[in-house]
Amino acid sequence: MAEGARIIDGKAFAAGLRARIADAVPAFEAATGRAPGLAVVLVGNDPASAVYVGSKGKATVAAGMASFEHRLPATATQAEVEALLRQLNTDAAVDGILLQLPLPGHLDEQAAVAVIDPDKDVDGLTPVSAGRLALGIAGMVPCTPYGCLLLLQDRLGDLSGKDAIVVGRSILVGKPMGQLLLGANCTVTMAHSRTKDLPALVRRADIVVAAVGRAEMVKGDWIKPGAIVIDVGINRLPAVQGETKGRLVGDVDYAEAAAVADAITPVPGGVGPMTIACLLRNTLVAAHRRAGLADPEGF
Repeated sequence: MAEGARIIDGKAFAAGLRARIADAVPAFEAATGRAPGLAVVLVGNDPASAVYVGSKGKATVAAGMASFEHRLPATATQAEVEALLRQLNTDAAVDGILLQLPLPGHLDEQAAVAVIDPDKDVDGLTPVSAGRLALGIAGMVPCTPYGCLLLLQDRLGDLSGKDAIVVGRSILVGKPMGQLLLGANCTVTMAHSRTKDLPALVRRADIVVAAVGRAEMVKGDWIKPGAIVIDVGINRLPAVQGETKGRLVGDVDYAEAAAVADAITPVPGGVGPMTIACLLRNTLVAAHRRAGLADPEGF
């Protein structure tokens, strides 16, 4: 790693953010007589999704919030899923609703997400939330890109005037990341796997956010010396001899990029821990807004 380069420790930052959220919960309880509430809906028996839901529930309780877990069978109909979401929309104890994706193949994810009350949309995925973000109106912001923004601001402070590139255009990360960087007064290039001469575009950037879903696609010689690299990708490589399972890598060739960049997020331990921390942050903010209170300071 080049002299001066450092690892951006998302795990440590997320732990600090979660602690600050937990410290802010008692004031909300004192003002409203209840804790902020997060409802998570899991449809089906996908093992990875079940693990994620369990982790989110534990983190919610650890922060002093109320956790409501709802499980529907894999055979649930579109009408049953949407009915549950509408019920949660009207539940006064629920400030945030998260529909765990992916849904079983017979269900329409986009239609289901659109049912969620935008003011409870702590995943920031409804059309209204996306529109608010694009227009610069206060609303719920997707957790992973918001976590990336917090890491960048912690490292760089004011992002104004920075040349940023986002590699990836998903509705979960790429597109909202671009909007957040624009909101922070960066000059933003949106790129993807079909962009012409992608290495040259990445090489211009002070900030590189890789969220394209291809293992180690971004190489070290793509990185401008002194750039900040945020690697959102998480990919498992095929196991080699002596391994029971392949190692996890990001969308950036970490060893190469770390030799050039000023700072870089590792995989795992970089962006990943920020997602749940920002989910709790969104729930706290949504609770304040629903109660007619000012947004909690420092979030």
